[in-house]
Parts: sequence; C-alpha cells; structure tokens
Amino acid sequence: MRRLIETTFITLDGVISAPEKFAAPYFGEEYTAYARELLFAADALLLGRKTYEIFAPVWPNMEEIEGEYAVRMNTLPKYVASRTLTDADLTWNATVINGDVAKEVARLKEQPGKNILKFSTGDLDRTLLEHQLVDEYHFWMFPVIAGSGTRVLDGIDTTHLKLAKTTTLASSVVVLTYTTK
Repeated sequence: MRRLIETTFITLDGVISAPEKFAAPYFGEEYTAYARELLFAADALLLGRKTYEIFAPVWPNMEEIEGEYAVRMNTLPKYVASRTLTDADLTWNATVINGDVAKEVARLKEQPGKNILKFSTGDLDRTLLEHQLVDEYHFWMFPVIAGSGTRVLDGIDTTHLKLAKTTTLASSVVVLTYTTK
C-alpha cells in the first residue's frame, strides 16, 4: 500500500499563502537534498486545482535550471482534485479527480508503488483529513513572520498528530515531520 505524503511551506505565524515571497532566500543544498529525497521516493503527485494551476505552466520550463528534479516533476503522473477542471483542461501528464475524491485517493493508495506526494496545503486537505488519507506531513517552518495570509489547515477540525522527526537546515528552516496517530 502506498503512503500519501504532504509537504508544505509555512511561516512562523502559520501562513502558507504566497511562499514565493518568503521561501526562496532559504533555499540551498540541504533544501534541495531534502526536497529531492521526498520527490524521488514518490511515483505520483496529488495536487489541488490551485497548486496545479501554479505548477503546470512553470515546471515544464524548469528542466535546464532545476535538472533531474524538474525532469522528475514533469514525468511523474499527476492527479488533480478539482470540481471545475476536466481531463481536457489538463496538460503536464495530469488526470483530474472529481466526484468522490476521498474514494479515488484511497484507491490510488491501495495500488502498488511508491509514495504519493502532495504539495501545499489547501481546500483538498479537509477531505483528506476527514477520511484519514494523509500518512505523513512535512511542514517546512520558515523563520519568517508574514503578518497576514492564508493559514495552514484553517477551519479544519482538531486533529492530533505525532512528531516523527525534526530536521534543522543550516538556513534556519526546520522541517517538522508528523504522522497521523
């Protein structure tokens, strides 16, 4: 059975929106190695519609800059949860999941293979949490106070997690890895 791994960037005050405004100064070799390990341990990506719409036009043009990481991002199959998109709307090796998203994600997890990696936290997470489908969270805590913006898992019912690991990068980013209880 495959595991669903979620990875997301967060500021110290819990903001997840606009990571392009706070994350880039902290990227470096350790960041790249950690992100690479997550990506190469997966054989599929799960994306919400908003994340897909941000990633799809960008990543196909990143292979010269990002090398094998971008090649991997571009070649992995992607499953996009959306109420509005259809397969005809999608590019970038993507398939839409609509209807019963929880049932479809559970079916994907039952298939043999490596991890399914989900980037970013958003509307899809309510469904994933309600159905206990996420196995592991990697919260990248950036030493930044954003002041305002969308908060991580805002509006989600109380959920208890177990700290599995902390990884402190030289850039002062701390990756908190949690598993579900």
